[in-house]
This record gives sequence, C-alpha cells and structure tokens, in this order.
Amino acid sequence: QVQLVESGGGSVQAGGSLRLSCTASGRTAGRDAMAWFRQAPGKEREFVAAITWGGNTAYGDSVKGRFTFSRDNARNTVSLEMVSLKPEDTGVYYCARSLSSTLDARRERYRYWGQGTQVTVSS
Repeated sequence: QVQLVESGGGSVQAGGSLRLSCTASGRTAGRDAMAWFRQAPGKEREFVAAITWGGNTAYGDSVKGRFTFSRDNARNTVSLEMVSLKPEDTGVYYCARSLSSTLDARRERYRYWGQGTQVTVSS
C-alpha cells in the first residue's frame, strides 16, 4: 500500500505562484510514474502533469510553460512549481501514483491517490 499526502495549496492572485508537494509513504519501492490531476467543482478530473522515476515529464496543454514537475526519489517526494497562475487553475489538486513506469494522462492508470489540496486563484 502507498499513501500520498499533498501540501502547499492556498489562495493567490492571478499571476502569483505556488509550490505543491506530495510525499509518498508505505510501500514506495519501485519506479512508478507519478502525476498531478486537478478538479474544479462540477467538472471532470483533469490531467495536469506526469513524471517518470528518471524525471521525464509531460504536461497538459493548459499548464505547459507555467508549471514544472520534479521529484526527489530519495525523499519519496514530488513537487509542482506553479507560476503565472490563472483563475482557471483553481481546483483541488491531487497527487497520484501509477502502477506503470511510463507517462500517462489517463486517470484510470493511477492506483494511489492523495486527498487533494485546494488551489484558489483570484482575478
């Protein structure tokens, strides 16, 4: 079993920055990919970014160029640096861990999920 805990959410004005972190605990051995998804009220959960154990990344079109995904395998931690935030970035951000080592934007490919952290961007 793997437990994921997100942190770093908050409220910022448009154009501001936030850094989200996700720490994994439990049975974390392996080279599984991890990802961030987000969900606004009444909307589907949306792919934000994914990262492999080796640091290869993929980003959703809406965040490309503004968000940076990184991981520290020794600490079982991943981070999402978010800059130039927009109101449409508002939502609950979820950390997820895959059963695969490859990048994937499909939420069904991820088995373990955190409880989420709220990000609110005001205009």
